[in-house]
This record gives sequence, structure tokens and C-alpha cells, in this order.
Amino acid sequence: MIKNKISFRVRYQETDQMGVVYHGNYAQYLEIGRIDWLRTMGISYKKMEADGVMLPVVSLSLKFLRSALFDDLLTIETTLKKEPLARIEFEYTIHNQDGVLLVKANTVLAFMNSSTKKPMRCPAIILERIRS
Repeated sequence: MIKNKISFRVRYQETDQMGVVYHGNYAQYLEIGRIDWLRTMGISYKKMEADGVMLPVVSLSLKFLRSALFDDLLTIETTLKKEPLARIEFEYTIHNQDGVLLVKANTVLAFMNSSTKKPMRCPAIILERIRS
């Protein structure tokens, strides 16, 4: 399905005393990938929320293969796994500047109406962009 890549440097504050990225930061890295995936599809997460659509994470899976270090240039590849219905699923890989695979990950998010707090179908605009 549709893929997107974004790169950024590991900041000092994201590491422990050994210069290794703290595992809790990877959820934020995946969010960076997801938001950029939407942006490249011409979809603003901010506008989507203003229009009453929320995307809470319902599942998060990480497989750590190697450590990311302070000042590494990380590249996150975010891939839509399948066409969304009421949920949207992404797979991720995170590589360092040498092309070494550090992490494999997966998230599932549910489309939720922010007023009713009930699940809803994927917004038509997202489906249109995926299909075009």
C-alpha cells in the first residue's frame, strides 16, 4: 500500500546516560511517521480533529533489533497496511543513517467521533486520497 518516509535526528533529551534512545520515545517517533504520512496525502490531522474525528491508538507493537543513539539520523518508513474501515493500520520500519534496521513496529488506530466518543467509519477524504 502507500508508503512515506521522514527523517530526523535523535535529540539528547531522548536518550539515557549511555546515549541510547529510551524505549518510550518510539511511540512518539511512530506518531511523527503517521502525521507525516497523512500530511503527504494532503490530510491535515489538525483539520481532521477540528472536523470531529479523533484517532486513538488501540494497538501498538514494537520489535527492537538495534539501539538508536544520540545524534543518529533516523528514517521512519510508514506504510498503510490495508484500506481502512473503522480502523487504520500502519506498519513502520526505523533505520539509522547507515541503513541499519533498528525497529519494526505496527499500530492500529480507531476512527472516533469526538462528540459522541463512538467509533465511526473512515472519513471519505482519506479513502478518496488512498484510492487516487
